Amino acid sequence: MWSIGCIFYEIAHKKPLFYGDSEIGQIFKIFRTMGTPNDDSWQGIMDLPEMKGTFPKWKPRELAKLCPNFDELAVDLLEKMVQLEPSKRISAKEALNHPYFNSSPSKQSHGSSMSIENKENMNGNIL
Repeated sequence: MWSIGCIFYEIAHKKPLFYGDSEIGQIFKIFRTMGTPNDDSWQGIMDLPEMKGTFPKWKPRELAKLCPNFDELAVDLLEKMVQLEPSKRISAKEALNHPYFNSSPSKQSHGSSMSIENKENMNGNIL
């Protein structure tokens, strides 16, 4: 779901949500946006071998401020997709039932959203 959230953002904004030019650059970009995880926000994170207590400590930013092309429902869905702790992320089934997919196109953000039902690809297959 993390990757789907990142793609969802990138399609609507024409740029990556978390751009990094190296592995550590990518991690730090994520932490600068989502906040550096700790044992309070993600139980057991400090036990992971690649998580260092010496990483900078960033506070989470408000995702809505990074999403000018999203309405409130799109931001809510994105926030649920890109939770740092995997067990807190929305499931694919839950995401398909999110109100974002039930809102009218006129209320959705800059054409970035789509209804799952009755969408067909060029071959006539239901997506």
